[in-house]
Amino acid sequence: MKSLVVYCHPCADSFSAAMKHTVVAALTDSGHEVRLIDLYAENFDPVMCDQERREYHDAGTNELPVADHIAAIRWCDTLVFVYPTWWYGLPAMLKGWLDRVWVPHVTFIMPTDTTPIRPNMQHIKRLAAVTTCGAPWTVSKLIGEPGKKTILRGIRALCTPGCKTLYLAHYKMDTTSETALKSYLSKIDRKMRKFALN
Repeated sequence: MKSLVVYCHPCADSFSAAMKHTVVAALTDSGHEVRLIDLYAENFDPVMCDQERREYHDAGTNELPVADHIAAIRWCDTLVFVYPTWWYGLPAMLKGWLDRVWVPHVTFIMPTDTTPIRPNMQHIKRLAAVTTCGAPWTVSKLIGEPGKKTILRGIRALCTPGCKTLYLAHYKMDTTSETALKSYLSKIDRKMRKFALN
């Protein structure tokens, strides 16, 4: 069992950092080999440059700018995203990571006139997102939770059929209590341990 945790938050002392530590500990204690990609810590550049975009569809060449990250997603069978929900969606850093790393011929096969787009990440059997949201649950649902849809619909469609998923979100983050935050960390630990063994 090989888990890749993709973490996105600029502050080392944030609650998101506490979520990351909880996720990594739960997976490790459950017997998973864990690798961590900390996007801010490694100064990942989310901006796709001119040349990268022009070579986006070129098999092999499109892997070169982000080869280490592509190797990581090819390595894992469990993929977990840990991030804060900003403006109802993924932080720009994380969205840029998806744009640059989840490229054609690696994560999906481009459609043709006679064939549809085809998934190419069937080795991923578990997919999870752990997040916080400033808005209440009702407002988040009204907006449609685009970040959740990107991961649990868009990314999941590229994984193995029947890929197990988990989505954990703590709402009203801006006005929450310390007690509620501790309770959420306990929930993350409990849910992640169960998820890791399924």
